[in-house]
Amino acid sequence: MYKILEKRMLTDTIFEMKIHAPRVAKSAMPGQFIIVKNTEKGERIPLTISDYDAQAGTVSIVTQAVGKSTMELMTFNEGDSVCDFVGPLGCASDLCTMPAEELSEKKIIFIAGGVGAAPIYPQVKWLKEHGYECDVIIGARNKSLLILEEEMKKVATNVYVCTDDGSYGFNGNVTALLKKLVNEDGKVYNHAVAIGPMIMMKFCVLTTKEMGIPTIVSLNPIMVDGTGMCGACRVTVGDEVKFACVDGPEFDGFKINFDEAMRRQTMYRTEEGQAKLRFEEGQTHKNGGCGCGGN
Repeated sequence: MYKILEKRMLTDTIFEMKIHAPRVAKSAMPGQFIIVKNTEKGERIPLTISDYDAQAGTVSIVTQAVGKSTMELMTFNEGDSVCDFVGPLGCASDLCTMPAEELSEKKIIFIAGGVGAAPIYPQVKWLKEHGYECDVIIGARNKSLLILEEEMKKVATNVYVCTDDGSYGFNGNVTALLKKLVNEDGKVYNHAVAIGPMIMMKFCVLTTKEMGIPTIVSLNPIMVDGTGMCGACRVTVGDEVKFACVDGPEFDGFKINFDEAMRRQTMYRTEEGQAKLRFEEGQTHKNGGCGCGGN
């Protein structure tokens, strides 16, 4: 059992939990995720690590209550425990393994949509701790849905906020704000990381491609099982078949077939859709093995 040490409501449906999980905290890196099970017979929930403290033995997760299991998790409070907390899973951010001389040449812009601010935060924090600067865009539909703005300001060089309805910050979406920063304010970037809903990442990539800014995206929104076994997170990257949970979750955004990924995401919600995908994709439908490296 893994004890919830702290719980904080960030919005009406988005919450942050700090979990006591020393082994996970010791090995965690920005970009990785964990799998939570609320109870012994509960559903496996893949969630990105939003912060970690190896010394304190804690791992933080940010979750939006959108389905039965995440709504159930939201009812848990400080002092309660979750049954399973497995990880770290997936690959760490490339920024954390990049040679110092290469990283020092990067002019980085992070683009966060909604809950995407959570997986972006540990990457920005890691860069700050290692002496590198970066800018961050945080966007949401309205002010009430913005998260981690103040936390991000403590670790980023500049934080730019936008809302679709203009209720706070720049009036417009994240791509419109990026265009303003580059085209009107003279900002220069040669590396972008975009994390958020699939449709948001698709249009971010279309924009950064026009601007010639190489872009990394995180495909954790399409994960279901989290171990490469179920096939839900199968994605085409260039001309290769990959699985977001074991090969990612981060990939070169210019190579992602977003339309295919979003179609699969929709079809996988029904048994009929899953059967159709199994027929269409044949032997590439599933990864064929776990390889998750959990501990």
